Amino acid sequence: MIRIAIYKNSQGIYRGFKSLGHAGYGAYGSDIVCSAVSVLVLNTINSIETFTKDSMKVKQREDDGMIEVRFGGQISDSTRLLMDAMVLGLKTIQNEYQKYILLKIKEV
Repeated sequence: MIRIAIYKNSQGIYRGFKSLGHAGYGAYGSDIVCSAVSVLVLNTINSIETFTKDSMKVKQREDDGMIEVRFGGQISDSTRLLMDAMVLGLKTIQNEYQKYILLKIKEV
C-alpha cells in the first residue's frame, strides 16, 4: 500500500508531503497505481522547481518508494495550486483504488 501524508500548518498552508510504499496492484513495472502516484508526485516536484522560486528539500529512497518534500518558508500561490492539483489527483486515485493507496492530511 502507498501511504501519503500531506503536511499543512494550523492555517491550512502546505508544509510538504511524504509518500511511502508500493501499491502492490500489479507486477513491478506494470503497476498502474504506483505509476499514477509516481507521475503526480514527481511532476509536482518538477513543476515547483521549474515554475516557482520556492525552496524545498527533497529526500528519496527507491527501495521502499519513499519521497518526502519539505518547504522552506512561505510558499507561493503557484506552489499552492500545484499542490492542490496533486492532492486532487491523489484523491481521485484513492477513490478508485482504496486498497492500494491511503491519503491523509496532517497538521504540523
